[in-house]
Amino acid sequence: MTEAARAAAADLAGTSRSKDVPLDVNGIPHGQPVLDSLVALLDLERIEENIFRGVSPETSSVRVFGGQVAGQALVAAGRTVPQERKVHSLHAYFIRPGDPSIPIIYEVDRTRDGRSFTTRRVVAVQRGKAIFSLSASFQVQEPGLEHQEKMPEVPDPEDLPTYGEQAKGVIEVMGNLNPRPIDVRYVTTPPWLQRGEQNPGARNQVWMRADGVLPDDDLLHVCIMAFASDMTLLDAVLGRHGVYWGLDDVSGASLDHAMWFHRPFRADDWLLYDCVSPSASNARGLATGRFFTRDGKLVATVVQEGLLRVRD
Repeated sequence: MTEAARAAAADLAGTSRSKDVPLDVNGIPHGQPVLDSLVALLDLERIEENIFRGVSPETSSVRVFGGQVAGQALVAAGRTVPQERKVHSLHAYFIRPGDPSIPIIYEVDRTRDGRSFTTRRVVAVQRGKAIFSLSASFQVQEPGLEHQEKMPEVPDPEDLPTYGEQAKGVIEVMGNLNPRPIDVRYVTTPPWLQRGEQNPGARNQVWMRADGVLPDDDLLHVCIMAFASDMTLLDAVLGRHGVYWGLDDVSGASLDHAMWFHRPFRADDWLLYDCVSPSASNARGLATGRFFTRDGKLVATVVQEGLLRVRD
């Protein structure tokens, strides 16, 4: 592990004590120093040729954030693939809750190296047990057919309140007090402001971007998107039923996560994340999301199923 990555284990807690780190209206650290700490967390230590080690920030809750382990696993996979091959899809399962107090070991299986496609499988391990598995496919760039769905018409992100402004007064109850490396602006009414309302046609739309400037590393931008994609996706399920984390007696966890990457993008540019939930049943909720650039390009599609338990 690099010294930067080791420092990142105490990063986001330390940023809250630094006078040089900007704070939002709720006193939560954000901006370039927090983003730099996330980048450092994704800088895994190579233990063996196909084995890597990652850490969690000291500000983690009782379990590792799903987007973090997905991003780190994708970094591990990508570091065994030639740079000219770009990730085009990933499929992942969350098997056990991760413990943020100990490192995570990422074991990479070099499944296949073909002429056009490369396949990798990654298992994340703690205390000798798998907590997460990921399969990712990489492809050389090729010409072909082109079409896409149209981007929804939405306000510009600069015209919308910040997450901190919209969550003011309830952020402590919701438990979202960790430093925020991703700038999120809700286009639709945030689900915590729709509590008690049944809304069958609900969409959850947010603008999001890495809150700072990222280096020119295609894999890093994809991994940052993978991290961010787990932040608001299940809001689409909760919004249909008028409940929200921390404010209602609802608990949940990601079960599986799939992403397809269609076109190049930068994670430090604004991206519209347009999410809906087609189904919820048997204490599980399904959500799908689409990422668009500001100029309307569809760059990624996401599908996730989450465990959702609501107690009366």
